[in-house]
Amino acid sequence: MLVSIRNILAADEVAYCRQELAKSAWVDGKVTAGEQSAKAKTNLQIPQNSEISEKLGSLILHALARSETFTSAALPLRVFPPLFNRYDEGMNFGLHVDNSIRPDPKTGFRIRTDVSSTLFLSDSDEYEGGELEIEDTYGSHKVKLSAGDLVLYPASSLHRVCPVTGGSRWASFFWTQSMVKDDNARTLLYKMDQSIRSVRQRVPDDDHAVLTLTSVYHNLIRHWAEL
Repeated sequence: MLVSIRNILAADEVAYCRQELAKSAWVDGKVTAGEQSAKAKTNLQIPQNSEISEKLGSLILHALARSETFTSAALPLRVFPPLFNRYDEGMNFGLHVDNSIRPDPKTGFRIRTDVSSTLFLSDSDEYEGGELEIEDTYGSHKVKLSAGDLVLYPASSLHRVCPVTGGSRWASFFWTQSMVKDDNARTLLYKMDQSIRSVRQRVPDDDHAVLTLTSVYHNLIRHWAEL
């Protein structure tokens, strides 16, 4: 399931992130890549254990917590501390799959990466190329969103960042361990939740059909959730 969410960060939050990142030291992005991925990766990153990474990561985690759509789509159990990358002209990240397990650099606690997310910090007209291209059973999908918008997709997907041919592409990226690890089940639950929300706008909350659908939704989560 591929879901785009608008305005995870407000304009002033994006501006603050950009201002802080502009003052920070960037390092070779290969430091967080696996052995295979490192061969395909050419970009810059903010060190994940740096003060600025932790500060801006905390801002993003609070923004995710207020997003009902992110909660519905990811059903998060744990979220890996957000990281920050930058692709200048000529940089790219070839086709790869994300590591299935990642240790939190601070706690050492390992999370299973069920859902990958990219939060765009550059507007689409600030750079050329640089699309996030995701492969699934229906083909390839290119994603290039506005600053403050987020896309989430299964971490099991093959994906790449196309070469940047002009300007500079800045983003945050992170992974989520979902309460429901199966993407098909998570997709069904997301579609059901969105449908219930739509129906509730048309009929009273105490309508028996709405109550029944809501009950089924939560009982399916109880059936599939792993805590």
